[in-house]
Amino acid sequence: MEFDLRQIDEILSTARSVRRKLDFDRPLERQVLYDCINVAVQAPTGLGGENWRFLVVDEPAQKAALAELYKTVLLEIMAERRLPMKPSHQALIDQLHRIPAMIFVCVDGAPANDTHAGQLGFYGSILPAAWSLMLALRARHIGSTWTSLLSARQQEVAAILDMPPQTTQTVMLPVGYTKGAVLRRAERLPAQQVTYFNRWGEQGG
Repeated sequence: MEFDLRQIDEILSTARSVRRKLDFDRPLERQVLYDCINVAVQAPTGLGGENWRFLVVDEPAQKAALAELYKTVLLEIMAERRLPMKPSHQALIDQLHRIPAMIFVCVDGAPANDTHAGQLGFYGSILPAAWSLMLALRARHIGSTWTSLLSARQQEVAAILDMPPQTTQTVMLPVGYTKGAVLRRAERLPAQQVTYFNRWGEQGG
């Protein structure tokens, strides 16, 4: 099978965070979400196996409660770190309650231990699926943003969404069809400057 590398590279290179130019009035079709999640569950997994779970939230009352919680966490972080609020983040918290859907990427279970290797193995079995989901959404002109703030409030989120206690929340993707968003490649260091061969610091030329 021949792949269109130009299109694949374009999707991979332009999966930007979209927080503002979204169509808040256009609902997301359930079948489209199923199609994207079917792509996500083809991601590589580790010892945990297929213990991923996806919770789609599109009911107004739940979205409003989650949006208020997200705003509280973000404002606390900004105050603690004495950082100014970016316009894009302000736009997100202003409109988050209107987002067509929020997708929580969860794990059925918890890390077996808190060692570095244990954490890598646990989250390494779920985060590739979250990234695949974001790419599948991007390919369908659905904007999303990789957010992890709500993972700091696991119990409060679980109470809003009736999650069982053994469920671990990872990222939440606020999603909606893009509306006038132009997604381009970001300015990044070239591979030659961030890649070594055989020994640390040894570049291939």
